[in-house]
Amino acid sequence: MNWSTLIGGGRTGWLRGLWAGLRARVDSWLTPATGGKQVAFTIALVGLAAKMAKADGVAVSVESQAFERCFYVPPEERRNVMRVFELASRDVAGYDAYAERIAHMLADDRALLRDVFECLFNIAAADGVLHKAEEQFLRTVAEKFSFSEREYLAIRSLFVRDEQSPYSVLGVAPDVSDEDLKARYRALVRETHPDKLASEGVPQEFLVLADRKLAAINAAYDSIVKARELEAACE
Repeated sequence: MNWSTLIGGGRTGWLRGLWAGLRARVDSWLTPATGGKQVAFTIALVGLAAKMAKADGVAVSVESQAFERCFYVPPEERRNVMRVFELASRDVAGYDAYAERIAHMLADDRALLRDVFECLFNIAAADGVLHKAEEQFLRTVAEKFSFSEREYLAIRSLFVRDEQSPYSVLGVAPDVSDEDLKARYRALVRETHPDKLASEGVPQEFLVLADRKLAAINAAYDSIVKARELEAACE
């Protein structure tokens, strides 16, 4: 990711643009030279991510650290990126507008849109608690991204541990057949495996999330299989 084309290096107005309102500047950035999707990533990371960190009322260091773990930032660009993050995290105003713009820019790439949303969840859950205000923030973004309730809950289950069923992690109903369950599991593993994504040129920053997703998928499938085996043995 060539951050220097987005922050600094002739883009001194970028910081002011983010703080004053990103949407007015997005269209002018979408050129072959900058790469539309790179810009979308930047907006999602630095705009929505920073607002996400502030959603519970205070942006703490663990949330900015989650941001850095989720997305690779070249060392030489870290100062610029984190400066933008700090500015954007001063309040949550305008986050829904950012979400609408990202949804429009990534309308033809639902997988990437989901990756961006998962990064927001990663930041929200960084302090170990999903606060009510954070969940409302995420639900609003999910609505802007046109995610169904099932999609939202499936993503939520990757980051929030509660009484939610492992079936929701796999996106299947509890009465799914063993055959269909296995087929769904294998399909998710194929789609999510970091090696496959790397071979397709997926940016390095998303491979971090892929590892976490794959672990959650494996754990959910194992949990269901063991529960069914135990139930069958007791019959």
